[in-house]
Amino acid sequence: MHVRTAALLALIVATPAAAQLRVDVTQGVSAPMPVAVPGFATPASAPTAAGTTEALGTQVAGVIANDLKSSGLFRPVGPTDAVPFPAVTAPAYDTWRTASAQALITGAVEANADGSITIACYLYDPFAQSQLASEGFRVAPAAWRRAAHKCADKVYARLTGESGYFDSQITYIAETGPKTQRIKRLAVMDQDGANHRFLTNGQNLVLTPRFAPSQLRIAYMSFANNRPSLWFYDASTGRHSLVGSFQGTSLSPRFSPDGRYLLMSIIKAGNANLYRLDIASKALDRLTDGPSIDTSPSYSPDGGKIVFESDRGGTQQLYVMNADGSGQHRITFGQGRYATPAWSPRGDLIAFTRIGGGKLRVGTMRIDGGGEKLLTDSFADEQPSWSPNGRVLVFFRTPPGGSPPELMSADLTGLNLRELRTPLGASDPSWGPLRP
Repeated sequence: MHVRTAALLALIVATPAAAQLRVDVTQGVSAPMPVAVPGFATPASAPTAAGTTEALGTQVAGVIANDLKSSGLFRPVGPTDAVPFPAVTAPAYDTWRTASAQALITGAVEANADGSITIACYLYDPFAQSQLASEGFRVAPAAWRRAAHKCADKVYARLTGESGYFDSQITYIAETGPKTQRIKRLAVMDQDGANHRFLTNGQNLVLTPRFAPSQLRIAYMSFANNRPSLWFYDASTGRHSLVGSFQGTSLSPRFSPDGRYLLMSIIKAGNANLYRLDIASKALDRLTDGPSIDTSPSYSPDGGKIVFESDRGGTQQLYVMNADGSGQHRITFGQGRYATPAWSPRGDLIAFTRIGGGKLRVGTMRIDGGGEKLLTDSFADEQPSWSPNGRVLVFFRTPPGGSPPELMSADLTGLNLRELRTPLGASDPSWGPLRP
């Protein structure tokens, strides 16, 4: 390890307990907190496999600023030029107070002899003139974006008291072509749209991808071999494999929180019931049994309950049952129909799509069905999926007129609505957990 690198990492200390700077994420934020994110410094510009350390310092700061801005809670202010290297650990507080920055995020990028880089990240309160948090990352140059996301997560956690969600990925269905002949491909990207990859070639229609808790697997529905079935994509090998051979059409996969089970809906003789597959043993248990369409299951974060949609009462509504299928009961009694439920990773809310009044809208409710809150009011917003911290939802929006759908996100207040840009049309999103 370089001497400077060792010194950098040695300066990274724990957060002072007395610091009080905080953003409330539970209420609507009409004035986001002003934060300064100048370019990260470097003790000496040096080449790396991902560019010079000087260029990486600018890029790292840009990713952090964009992450924080996208949350709707923060507003980058002040100069973006890199600070002098000594100012990384000894900020000129007067400069940042003049820029009205309530928080300062700065750091440094340095090349190491083994080809890796060290990215050091610091958070300061310019008015209290104190350091609030710091962390260092020694990574391969190609992983610099992940280090930037982790820095943003550290800042978000320190200033909100909630865990971050920036170092995560979203899988979805990429769509192209006319509406009647649409090509759909499995795709994955970082939550900010970077590092986009197609995982299938479009030869077979694919739908409803879902991340496993470990992020090493994605379950999805494919029409390969002209038979709608569930498949796994293994991120470690890049291979696709059939989940199992089941009588009927299998769809709507969802992993259990521990990754042991896969919930699914299997259609036989016009009825769809819910099943639980033990992935290792391939044992299949039937959880519902009736002349109805039961689909879109989602586990509670403790694995003890399952929410799902069913038309057993005559219209699409949401029901909750125990993980073994017992105790089935309806929780929605509002106007319209309800679909695509998703249990929050925090355990306190269920997201859903409400269909009525000629619109599809995304909303949340308590786990007993009360406290319903609609977050969107567009032509067709549907299929919400939670961020790892349970504070943001990603969903897809279909514009009127047959245009390709697009990914959108909204926080729990409904005030921070933004588009997630993708190369093609996009639907069926699933937000994965924080990456290890």
